[in-house]
Amino acid sequence: MSQLKKLASQTAIYGLSTILGRLLNYLLVPLHTRVFGAADYGVVSELYAYSSFFIVMLTYGMETAFFRFSQDEEKKEKVFPTAFVSLCVTSIIFMLGMGIFAQPLANAIRYPNHPEYIIIFSLILGLDAIASIPFALLRQQGRPAKFAIVKNINIFSNILLNLYFLMLCPYLKHTSNITLPFYNENIGVGYVFVSNLVASVITLPLLSKEISRIKTGFDPVVWRKMAAYGLPLIIVGLGGMVNETLDRAIMKYLLPADKETLSQVGIYGANYKLSILMSLFIQAFRFAAEPFFFSHAKTSDKRIIYARVMDYFVIVCLGIFLFVTLYIDIFKYFIGRQFYDGLKVVPVLLLANVCLGIYYNLSIWYKLSDQTKKGAMISLIGAGVTIGLNIWWIPVFGYAGSAWATFICYFSMMVICYFMGIKYYPIPYHVKQILCFTGIALFLFFTGWYCRNYYYADDLIQTLCVNSALFVCFIVAACLFIKKDKMLTLPA
Repeated sequence: MSQLKKLASQTAIYGLSTILGRLLNYLLVPLHTRVFGAADYGVVSELYAYSSFFIVMLTYGMETAFFRFSQDEEKKEKVFPTAFVSLCVTSIIFMLGMGIFAQPLANAIRYPNHPEYIIIFSLILGLDAIASIPFALLRQQGRPAKFAIVKNINIFSNILLNLYFLMLCPYLKHTSNITLPFYNENIGVGYVFVSNLVASVITLPLLSKEISRIKTGFDPVVWRKMAAYGLPLIIVGLGGMVNETLDRAIMKYLLPADKETLSQVGIYGANYKLSILMSLFIQAFRFAAEPFFFSHAKTSDKRIIYARVMDYFVIVCLGIFLFVTLYIDIFKYFIGRQFYDGLKVVPVLLLANVCLGIYYNLSIWYKLSDQTKKGAMISLIGAGVTIGLNIWWIPVFGYAGSAWATFICYFSMMVICYFMGIKYYPIPYHVKQILCFTGIALFLFFTGWYCRNYYYADDLIQTLCVNSALFVCFIVAACLFIKKDKMLTLPA
């Protein structure tokens, strides 16, 4: 199997498991929204919103540092135990600290009667941070199947426990005199967090084989190098969170306080979810690509391989862009009719995600050249663009301003990263070829859009036939490119 085919197969496995996991987690939404009132469900939403920021802080770039230093033959055997012990120690300190200050923290976020929420959530975050390095080892070893199995066991466990505590136990309590173990109806929404905690506890034994690889102890010298490499990636991660979530968080504060504003927030949020197919692919690709890039860091043809990976990545992203936009009349049924006014921003958000995906590919230069501080700088610039343009454009253009701010943010990060990469770690990307494919995709998109709006506006069948023909044109162009590309035939 060629190198690129192997990367593609691993991306497919990560992708399928990610999609399955996302779908299974979505099953909890109708359960929670029916069992809890708006106020209780708000507790769930708020605490899980904090989790993405905390997990970036708790892992402090150690996953990427693990991939980077695992390629060093002299340090190879010390990297995994050092990273794992480091995260264990910091996670335990975090969990103890949150436990000690649970009541003041609960007061601060206005849940004074529930300090246990803080304790449970800190345990979830700490255990997930500890598990991140064994999961990184699975990725580094090219074992996506076990990665997917363990992740989905975690999700299945969480769902089953939610069903047990929130449906089965209340039903049995009110229909029989059965004594139910571990159930107290007064805990209520707390069982959402308890279920997640138990699922996180179940995960660690499933990774015991990977954890048992620890043959040597913690190495302070290796840790200092890993920390210096990984800590700037906290800024990269937090900047990414700002770019991804800030627009929806601040929109209601930048628009008039009325129902129309809440409507705009809802319309934008619903249409933002139509770009999820692109997001899922990019996430799956990152799971497979990061260890792939590092594993080829010492091969003589590494830069040629990185350039080829970019070619195929862009083709797939543009294919997803066309698939969603040309069949938007089908995808729109995933949201309610009242949200259709926001469909116009979906192409912008999809293109923004294409730029973000290209940026992730380009960012390999600062990871391979140990210049993660420059990656942090790029991320800060992107966050600055996001904040500035959202504050400027949302009051003027509403949610459309947010969509364009997202696109310009990711586009600017992509361009800056590309030119900095030329200076510090030049890779012979086929820019003309990528621009050519992008031009073809945009031409096909605008052709479909023009025909849909000016010729077949009221005829869904004709619109889909024309758009299908346009999509086939792109597939043919992609297949012709792949056929000519000799890289796929190279041995692994």
